[in-house]
Amino acid sequence: MNWIEASAHVVETLGTPDFAAALIAALRCVAPFEHSVTFAYYQDRRPIALHDEFPAWKRQVMVEDYQAGPYLLDPFYLHPPGPGQAKLVRLRELAPDRFYQAEYFRNYYVQTELAEEIGFMLDMGQGVHAVISAMRASRAFSAREFRELAAVLPFVAASARKNWPDLRPRFAEQPQAAQGALAGRIDAAFRNVGRNLLTPRETEVVEYTLKGHSAEATGRALGISPGTVRIHKRNIYAKLRIGSQGELFSNFIAALEDLR
Repeated sequence: MNWIEASAHVVETLGTPDFAAALIAALRCVAPFEHSVTFAYYQDRRPIALHDEFPAWKRQVMVEDYQAGPYLLDPFYLHPPGPGQAKLVRLRELAPDRFYQAEYFRNYYVQTELAEEIGFMLDMGQGVHAVISAMRASRAFSAREFRELAAVLPFVAASARKNWPDLRPRFAEQPQAAQGALAGRIDAAFRNVGRNLLTPRETEVVEYTLKGHSAEATGRALGISPGTVRIHKRNIYAKLRIGSQGELFSNFIAALEDLR
């Protein structure tokens, strides 16, 4: 099946349970990839998996574990498209400077065993955005493949918006964070487990650290020196009686679970 035939099939399946699979099959006519998952996001609610094709063992990591909390550190979640926008982005283009050394990558993302992930990022209206991810396990997408996938972005966006026109009500039953901002949620999570020990500035440093920002990038964002950031990190570790960023990440995920 070629792109013309596959995209015609996508149109035929609009409004049916077969739409998402048909859309992914059409994208594979443009460039092959092994895995795909589509998430919808609204504020800090638990994301909704609109479609995935993983076997049960892999779905546990890629969908269920992700929904439990790591999504809050995912660049695809943290950088939604603007109103009416649609764009195709490589994950590494969105990620902060130390993303691949951060614990989100080392403790969670590395389990996905992916060589590269790209995402069709779509504003769906009413504050909701969706990301249709195309994932490769062995090699990155070439520049040519990326350009060819970007060329069909208008079709992907129009068909997805037509098929999922009113996603916001579906988030009504999704858990809501105790506070809206990530920093507030981290602070609430630590309070929930009896560790109300961090200052507001230290909580901000925790947020940037968990997202994958270096001391230099954190300092620029907060208007302080990298040295001051490192002092804050030492104080955070001492107050929480931990010795590594891995333990900080584990505390974060465990505390989020306690908020549910």
